[in-house]
Amino acid sequence: MAGNLTYQQAGVDTRKAAAIVGDIGTHVRRTQQTRKLWGAFGLFAACYDLSSYKQPVIVTGCDGVGTKLELLLEHDLLETAGKDLVAMSVNDILTTGGDPLLFLDYIGIAALDEEKITRLIAGMADYLEACDCILAGGETAEMPGIVPADVIELSGFCIGCAEKPDLIDPTTVNVGDVLIGYPSDSTHANGWSLVRRVLREFPGEVTDSELAAWLKPTRLYHDVTRDLKKSGIKPKAMAHITGGGLPENLERLFRGMGADLEIPRWELPGIDKLLSHVDAQDRFHTFNMGIGWVTIVAGADVDAALTAGPGGHLIGRMVPEEGVRVRVSGE
Repeated sequence: MAGNLTYQQAGVDTRKAAAIVGDIGTHVRRTQQTRKLWGAFGLFAACYDLSSYKQPVIVTGCDGVGTKLELLLEHDLLETAGKDLVAMSVNDILTTGGDPLLFLDYIGIAALDEEKITRLIAGMADYLEACDCILAGGETAEMPGIVPADVIELSGFCIGCAEKPDLIDPTTVNVGDVLIGYPSDSTHANGWSLVRRVLREFPGEVTDSELAAWLKPTRLYHDVTRDLKKSGIKPKAMAHITGGGLPENLERLFRGMGADLEIPRWELPGIDKLLSHVDAQDRFHTFNMGIGWVTIVAGADVDAALTAGPGGHLIGRMVPEEGVRVRVSGE
């Protein structure tokens, strides 16, 4: 006996998915004001012409939003989730000295929701437009029975390119080089498993406005790298401060030496309430502690590096002793 079940009855609506792709076209076009794909958006794969580069080296990165996403969904901050998704991958590309060229997203959802998907894409496009990176495509997977109805899965993938001579080489870091830190805009997208536990165990302690400040999107640091290039400075190394904090993200850059850091007090509203419940040393290995990006330069380049992007601080120097030691100014 012939069946008459449809894919839509099984929970997947391919026609609706195709319509949503058309609806997000305005946001896609926002990311192609300067750079353009080689060929049309919406094909099975995206192409980009690298002929303007003399010695092109491809750089890639992928990341997600982590458990911060739970709170972003709970508080209906979908645009912020889109921005976080972009920043986590684009910032990693920027650490290489490369240009972020193409971004692709993966959205897993129980049932297609045009408003939610469009808002996620709008947030992504805001950040991609800001750093001149193309939204080259992506995948929206309708996953009934796999993804819970109140959950959205997010992953992001970025492809960049650098001229081979412009690639950052952390092996050039030497004792005496200077570390410049640039402020974060919030807790960014790391440490949220611990934040969520504190919120559960101490309900009502954190105000709505304080939590809103913690949930602000991850800062894009394209302004820092852009200004460094304009100044003619080639940093010796750059680090995006994510999970592991300052010690672990910096220690991966150098061997046989270390750094002693003194950072400004983190002025994020309500952050002292969070940190009062966190181990005094573990806080440095979990949160960015107010520093979301670090550039390492020679002493002669310090003044220019301090004015690259807003808010640069001299936070330390490279020393012969291995490891990264961090203290907060005034503590």
